[in-house]
Amino acid sequence: QVQLVESGGGSVQAGGSLRLSCSASDPLANIDCMGWFRQVPGKVREWVAAIYTVAGRTYYRDSVKGRFTISQDNANNTVTLQMNGLKPEDTAMYYCAADVECPPWTVTVVAGRSDKFLKLWGQGTPVTASS
Repeated sequence: QVQLVESGGGSVQAGGSLRLSCSASDPLANIDCMGWFRQVPGKVREWVAAIYTVAGRTYYRDSVKGRFTISQDNANNTVTLQMNGLKPEDTAMYYCAADVECPPWTVTVVAGRSDKFLKLWGQGTPVTASS
């Protein structure tokens, strides 16, 4: 089973940047899609960005468009999330998730719980943006 390990979380002032990395134990060619999710206590886990590793399609939730960028590094089996212009409302535990066979991302978004469609999860990394 593919293992995922996140890194790069931390604390910044509002407006600052962080870069999260998710390293997979298998080549990205063996993984259909990877996504970044976030969760704050008491709230449902929400998707942030996703990438289909073979087709290269990317998706972003509206609140992060223009600020966050998801990308892949096939040589290092890594997917990164570059987060610029961080806001206090971006504060959360961030998780990397993946699956070897994914439905179209729009299907998961319409369903309202994209996290339910992915079976492989990392341990999470905390992100804090303070005002």
